[in-house]
Amino acid sequence: MDATTHDGRQTGRPDRKSLTKAFAASLTGTALEWYDFAVYSASAALIFPIIFFPESDPLTGTLLAFSTYAVGYVARPVGGFVFGRLGDVIGRKQLLVITLLLIGVTTFLIGLLPGYASIGVAAPIILVLLRFAQGVAVGGEWGGAVLLSSEYGNPRRRGFWSSAAQIGPPAGNLMANGALAGLTFALTEEQFESWGWRVAFLFSAVLVGFGLWIRLKLEDTPVFKAIQESGDRPEAPVTEVFRTQTRPLIAAILSRIAPDVIYALFTVFSITYGVSKLGFVRSEVLTAILIGSAFQLVTIPLAGAVSDVINRRLVYAVAAVGGVVWVAVFFLLIGGNSFGMLVLGVVVGLTFHSFMYGPQAAFVTEQFSLRLRSTGASLAYTIAGVFGGAIAPLMFTFLLDRFDSWVPVFFYIVVTGALTVAGLVLGRGPDPAEEEQYVARKLSPATESAS
Repeated sequence: MDATTHDGRQTGRPDRKSLTKAFAASLTGTALEWYDFAVYSASAALIFPIIFFPESDPLTGTLLAFSTYAVGYVARPVGGFVFGRLGDVIGRKQLLVITLLLIGVTTFLIGLLPGYASIGVAAPIILVLLRFAQGVAVGGEWGGAVLLSSEYGNPRRRGFWSSAAQIGPPAGNLMANGALAGLTFALTEEQFESWGWRVAFLFSAVLVGFGLWIRLKLEDTPVFKAIQESGDRPEAPVTEVFRTQTRPLIAAILSRIAPDVIYALFTVFSITYGVSKLGFVRSEVLTAILIGSAFQLVTIPLAGAVSDVINRRLVYAVAAVGGVVWVAVFFLLIGGNSFGMLVLGVVVGLTFHSFMYGPQAAFVTEQFSLRLRSTGASLAYTIAGVFGGAIAPLMFTFLLDRFDSWVPVFFYIVVTGALTVAGLVLGRGPDPAEEEQYVARKLSPATESAS
């Protein structure tokens, strides 16, 4: 049965069962894609310097491994350009099936890729190409996944509904690090370096198959159906976004930088720093990240829901400032080599991240007009990733090596926090009536019943 607006008019929105399916499809598909992406990220810190860059010294090997990690972020704007515009032209559902297939195939091939010892320099070259393809897929995935859940849901609860896609990264990170932690516990060091790490990549084939099964059962969103019915689909959405949505695009890009950087610190750089500088066992750092990611499965949707009740930009800004401050506390806490303090530091750090990341999808999509949402949100997400998550591990590693101190790393994060707050100030707040009125006006009862 269709939902109604606050003044009683029909909206053409699906019933609770369809909402739940859309939420699950957004969450599971994104989680599975981020499993693939996260298992690569963790491997870049743990194993790739040994397997693919053995001719380098330890520092250079780590930098090269993180460079391939960065390629995945640099490739995202390509996915944003290609798949983001398709979301506004052919629909949210179809692009999500394509992106899931692409990242599944590339991740499986990484698991089969011979190392430097077998095929020489071809190994890292192929690795970079596969990582690029991963990044393209993830860059196209996010905008569609966010819109899939949020456009099925009540626009007055967009913070909660759109958080489905935001739960994906920590869920994927949880599965990825869990798989790697289990392998490191079960195998010897030699077994893990020889073949054990490949198991986590090959397992992605099963996960992607499950995600496809869920997504293929869904129809497209009521908003996209309304766009189709009205003939409002843009012919050149990328050009139109850059021409007419400049301020929203800048605001959305800036808002994403600090969350990406802080997330990279607690889930990627903490592995290298904890093991190489502080002497933690690799499994201890992975366990801390697992615990922090498990908490995020609750704190991200909670943060999204809170932002529907309290000013969304305020919740986001307070979390950004708190997250920056906590980074300094985190380095002080773990300096004593206490596993308990390591867990506390990661959990609290990722909780601050949750209260940025939970409302983020809603904030970003709210910046753009309905007919350009997929393109605008995808471009903002992917461009910000280049300036945020892509270079963060490289900068952290470089600054730590150059100054042998975490203080420059902290000041780098202060700058990113300031940029994010500036983006929140520049952006606009939610206008749920805009979407309600558009769907009610454009989507005729005949169209909805026919679907």
